[in-house]
Order: sequence, then structure tokens, then C-alpha cells
Amino acid sequence: MVWFWPRGRVKNGIKGESGASDDELTSDVLSHYSSASETASVVDEGTGGEPVDEQTAQEETEDKLKQCIDNLMDKSAKTRLAALESLRQAFCSKVLYEFLSERRLTVSDCLERSLKKGGGEEQAAAATVFTLLCIQLGGGDEAEVGFNMLRPLLSNILIDSGASLAARQSCARALGMCCYVSAGDDGESADLWFWTVLTSQLLLVCLSCRHLPKLEACLQSSDVHFRIAVGETIALLVELGRDVDEEFEVDNSDSLCDCLKGLATDGNKHRAKNDRRKQRSIFREVLHYIENDDFTEEKIRFGVESVYIDGWMRRRIYDAFKEILESGVRHHLQFNPLLRDIFGLGPPLILDANIRTNKISRFEKHLFNSAAFKARTKQRSKVRDKRADVM
Repeated sequence: MVWFWPRGRVKNGIKGESGASDDELTSDVLSHYSSASETASVVDEGTGGEPVDEQTAQEETEDKLKQCIDNLMDKSAKTRLAALESLRQAFCSKVLYEFLSERRLTVSDCLERSLKKGGGEEQAAAATVFTLLCIQLGGGDEAEVGFNMLRPLLSNILIDSGASLAARQSCARALGMCCYVSAGDDGESADLWFWTVLTSQLLLVCLSCRHLPKLEACLQSSDVHFRIAVGETIALLVELGRDVDEEFEVDNSDSLCDCLKGLATDGNKHRAKNDRRKQRSIFREVLHYIENDDFTEEKIRFGVESVYIDGWMRRRIYDAFKEILESGVRHHLQFNPLLRDIFGLGPPLILDANIRTNKISRFEKHLFNSAAFKARTKQRSKVRDKRADVM
């Protein structure tokens, strides 16, 4: 098997206890990953190009990852940051459940130390790696133990006005994502997810439908990213309202639609061209949905499979995983049981060359994905049935 791992972004080569720089360590780990298709062996440059069996390659890679975990306890902040970046890349790019399930408490302890004693950059990196750890562990009991341990610390950083913005954003995302993947019968976790996952990038609290007028006022913000997040949140809340009540209507919808039309046709030359283009595209979609109750479906391909994004909730959940997993999201859609469960894809496929052409129709995939996703959403919503009373 050839491992896949995007190129790293570690800039500082810091000497560790082993005498090798962190750049060298990261390079060694990345040397065992390739963007090539899955095969049964890895070529070892040190043996004259002779193939190395899969088990040997995996053992060598795990040794490098163990060194990265050890470096999380290094006295040097730069060494710890380099280790966090290496682990982030590994967790994004490969499903490592067996390796991490044996070391989850050790990794959680190291991340807790970084959150408690590290600077803003280290806190942000640690919160991101912890989110990826929960995704790797599948959101089960193993992830819940670590989350219960770190949740108070993540919450404290989130509400600390003296903490760095990057750290607070990363902690908001960690709280939202970890609550979502581990949400079961724990009403507290499910409610916390509902209030944070949707707009954690901008520390914007997800508001109930009764607060739509307040959100409309936020559309006047000078920050384009904030405006876009608000617009998507409005569309999502309207979708939730329509799911609960087919007769749901937006109060003062004419005013809201006028505001959305203005943003969908904004030609303000003082804004960056790319920002104007993105804003117009998003708000055209939002306006179309508000006026016509019609969502433009998107198809995500990975391997021989596809997942269909056919609603604002489904898009927000997919985007949340894409933001944290980056280019590795397609690999996780193929092989991570958690993501396959969330998007109704069933167990990971085991295909050989002879059956790769045996595909179900697009319409059949669409029906299966939509039905499975809606069933899972309803199950997760049981603990939030009375959220209107709480709000």
C-alpha cells in the first residue's frame, strides 16, 4: 500500500533530542506517503529501488509518527509546533484508527499540555489536531473520553477575550466538530454542537429562527467573510424551519430579499474582485433558495463513488469536514467509517479491477445518500426536539 500525504508546510528546522531537525523528521515521514494510486508495495530508495513490503513500510512510518508524538513534550515551542503540523498532515491524509486507538490518551495528554501552556499559535494547532483525533477515532467512546477531558479547557479558551483570535477560532471548531461526531444520547453535547459547528470560523453563534431579523442586520457588516457566513446561516435556519413546518414563513421576507438582492448584485469597486465574485455567487444561491425553496445540488466525486450535497445542512456539514481535512476529505470519504456513516455511504468499498465498472445509477445513489443522511439527521435531532423552548 502506498500512503498519501500532501506536502508539508513546516518552515523551521529545529534540532530535537535525536539530533535530526524537525524538517528532516517531517521529510522522513512524508517519504512514506505518495499521491500515487493504492498499490501493494513501497519503493525504498535505500535498497536500490527494490520493493519494500507493506508491513515494513507501515512500521517505519509509525516509528516516525511516534517520534512526532514524543516531540509534543519537547521544551522547544518550535519543535512542538513542527510536531503538531506533522501530525495534522498525517491525520488529514490517512485513516490511522488502529495506531491512534492505542495512543489516544497519550496524544490527548500532550494536546492538553499545549492548550494549557502553549502560546496562541500552539493552542490553535493543538485544538485542530484534537479535532482530527476525534474524527480518526470515529466519534465513539474512545473519542468521548478525550473530549470530556479537554472540553472545559477548549471552552475556557473560546470565551477568553485575551486569547488569540486564531486559538479561539480553532477551539470553537473543535467544540463544534467533536460534539457533532460524538453526539449520541448526550443532550449537552448535541446542544453544544448545534450552537457552535455552523459558524465556528467567525465565532458567530448559531441563532434560532426567531433571530433572523438580527442576522439580517449583520449582512451590513464590512467584512465579506462575515457577510457570507451570515447569509449561509440564514439559508440554513430557513431550511431547518421548513423541515419542521412546511408552512414556515420568514418574517418581513420582502426586506430580507431586498437585502440579499443587493449583495447578489454588489459591484462595489472598493471590494476585492474575488471577494465580490464569491459574495455574488453565494447570495444568488441564498436568494434563490429563500424565494423558491430550491437548492442547487452539488456532486462530490471520490474514487468510484459520489456523495450528493442537496441542502444547506448537508453542505455545512460537508464544508466543516472539508475545512478540517482539506485535500484529505476525499480519502476519508472513501475509507473513514465515521464520514461514510454521516453521509450514508455504508461500509468502505473493497473493489478490484474487475468490478470497478459495476456502478449503480446516479439516481439510485442520490436516493440512497439522501435517505440515509436524513435518517441520521433525524436521529441526532432527537436530543434537540425541544430546542425552541430552550432558545
